[in-house]
Amino acid sequence: MPGPKEQPLPPDVIGRDDATEVLRTFVVDGGLSIAFTRAFEEPDMWGLLLVDIARHAARAYAKESAYSEDEALARIVEMFEAEIARPTDLGDTTPRSQQGH
Repeated sequence: MPGPKEQPLPPDVIGRDDATEVLRTFVVDGGLSIAFTRAFEEPDMWGLLLVDIARHAARAYAKESAYSEDEALARIVEMFEAEIARPTDLGDTTPRSQQGH
């Protein structure tokens, strides 16, 4: 059975024993399915991670669509703020130990 459509490893992590995968996200039936490792001592680092992801996504939209980087980032931030204020799905977080992994 074929597996999910995975992204390739970033070149700077190949062969690095000190690299840790922190976040894995898939689109399934129009929604998101994620796996993550807490990884950071302080939760504010997740804010940094989310901003970095948003900037990379905005650059991709600027290269691959009619959006400018600023327009794409503004839309991402707008949706982030709307979802924080009024969640459409709170989901659940199941510890890996309870998932049979």
